Amino acid sequence: MKPSETDAPGDMPAKEFRAAAHEAADLIADYLEGVGAYPVLPKIVPGDVRRKLPSPPPEHGEAIGTILGDYKTLIEPNVTHWNHPGFMAYFAITGSGPGVLGEALAAGLNVNAMLWRTGPAPTELEETVCDWLRQMLALPPAFKGHINDTASISTMLALAAARHRLPGLEIRERGMAGRSDLPPLIVYCSDQAHSSVEKAAIALGFGMCNVRKIPCDDAFRMRLDALAQAVTEDCAAGRMPVAVVATAGTTSTTSVDPLRGAGELCKREKIWLHVDAAYAGSACVCPEFRALLDGLELADSIVVNPHKWLFTPVDCSVLFAREPQTLRDAFSLVPEYLRTADNGATNLMDYGVQLGRRFRSLKLWMVIRYFGVEGLRARIRAHVRLAQAFKGWVEREPEFELCAPAPFSTVCFRYVPTHLQSDPEAQDRFNERLLAEVNAQGPVFLSHTKLRGRIVLRLTVGNLRTQEEHLKTAWRLIREAVERNG
Repeated sequence: MKPSETDAPGDMPAKEFRAAAHEAADLIADYLEGVGAYPVLPKIVPGDVRRKLPSPPPEHGEAIGTILGDYKTLIEPNVTHWNHPGFMAYFAITGSGPGVLGEALAAGLNVNAMLWRTGPAPTELEETVCDWLRQMLALPPAFKGHINDTASISTMLALAAARHRLPGLEIRERGMAGRSDLPPLIVYCSDQAHSSVEKAAIALGFGMCNVRKIPCDDAFRMRLDALAQAVTEDCAAGRMPVAVVATAGTTSTTSVDPLRGAGELCKREKIWLHVDAAYAGSACVCPEFRALLDGLELADSIVVNPHKWLFTPVDCSVLFAREPQTLRDAFSLVPEYLRTADNGATNLMDYGVQLGRRFRSLKLWMVIRYFGVEGLRARIRAHVRLAQAFKGWVEREPEFELCAPAPFSTVCFRYVPTHLQSDPEAQDRFNERLLAEVNAQGPVFLSHTKLRGRIVLRLTVGNLRTQEEHLKTAWRLIREAVERNG
């Protein structure tokens, strides 16, 4: 049919898209198969990529083959390769094959699941897959989950719900600004908690000074006696406790705060307990690790990130709430243009600040179905075994020391030369130099943190492609760097 003069230009023709999609699939498959050949960190400096990009946008369309060719030469080699088997920094992650396929299919559907009406299957799949995860973690049926982008947003939403539950404040209607009747609202977390707690306090108007950082014990776990004392002092001073954020798998050491004790204290004091289990929550898929998170079921809200250790491409963060109605009451706002007659249906927009909602549950659904619960357990157990093997190498080597317990798949360690025993600053400089030299080699990428004021190296296992040979490479590079600098 000949187009009329009023027809609008359309999309890429289906035949051209099909050919390009096959080419893109080959690019992805080749990348995942051969990612280990790249250095984990691209050998570039800031500005190198941008200098190769034209300043003005293209005036006329370009062939998709040319665009994919530029992707192959300009983009793919110049990313930090999180899917690399030698990526052992931060929390190593995997964009697994089934997850990548789910992401691609979701992009093709291009759904905005803000309402049930705008995304029936995405809404109901999200409810189902979150309940699958709840069952996998052995959480009580009362917990209902929904998916956000990251734990930072999930934690912020949880703290907003905690604030909303406080009686008589009317913050939803009256806000916080300029109110002389509003006491300081206090959030508690350990001094090892993630920075997202403070960011949430900034965004919600609590203020960073009202985040009380509770000291930790020798294993970097929140001290319950110090928490109880802080709550007592704040109540006596007229301040109002809002929530305790306990961490299950702290960012630096993967330590787990005493969840049962925190839960009992919060129940007694009528304080909301939010558990940041973004990393270690996934370990509860394995029954033998659940004792490490004893008391998790006492939380009012829990965040678990499948994009950290359940092999789902970023981003995918599940927020569980024991009282989802409180979350809904805090955020639900339905203007006329979003009203529908779908009585009884879940509208996911009611449980957070975002209206636009990607179809994130599709990739998680495909990951769980492809690997199965037992397959996921086997992979998590393998990662823990690998990390424990590395821990043993550190323990047996003179002048190396473990700096924290290693309950899961992350090991914190440092090198302390005999001749620098009495010079902590020199030890730090040595370990910083050691880290830089190891990462500059290319096959592996480690990160660092500070514990008790000292520089500490971190190695974490979480990538599906990481095997013992890759840890042996890391250990060899570490020891060679020590010998060069000894």
